[in-house]
Amino acid sequence: MTGAPTPDRMRHALGHFATGVTIVTGFADGAAPVGFACQSFASVSLHPPLVLFCADHRGRSWPRMRDHGRFTVNVLGHDQRDLIARFGSADGARFDGLDWAPSVHGGPSLPGVLMRVHCSVEQVHVAGDHDVVIGRVLDLEDGESGRPMLFYRGRLTVTERRTASTSGETAQDAEDAARAMDDYWG
Repeated sequence: MTGAPTPDRMRHALGHFATGVTIVTGFADGAAPVGFACQSFASVSLHPPLVLFCADHRGRSWPRMRDHGRFTVNVLGHDQRDLIARFGSADGARFDGLDWAPSVHGGPSLPGVLMRVHCSVEQVHVAGDHDVVIGRVLDLEDGESGRPMLFYRGRLTVTERRTASTSGETAQDAEDAARAMDDYWG
């Protein structure tokens, strides 16, 4: 399929590129926690350590956290659809009843995530209806082990679980091997 890059065609075509799913968190005026679901996150540089994310500059959360100058990228695991529903929704109360902790370096740290990247805002570039935010990495925090949540073709998905060969193995051997191979992401 070829043609002009309309918003619908862009969404369809670029949906073929799988991305991880994150929740970007920060603090607004008065230390109120804010955050949003974000699939546009990437590493930029190792020296100096920089990352980026893209956020709708008309959104509710990013404009409120921008002036604070710090943020945390919480990388979601395959079993965290509840956080996506909470932070991907237009409804408020994203932090109500959630067991989060303030980060020394960035924004709120969410529970059970695969990793956290704590940053200060280095640069912000306006690009169409979004801001491209470059963050200087201040701290990296390992979280839980497991498989990542992915966004692909307009849907949340997970990686397939690798399984061990069953030839000559007992059921317990196969179960043990599958469990050991399940966390092949680290």
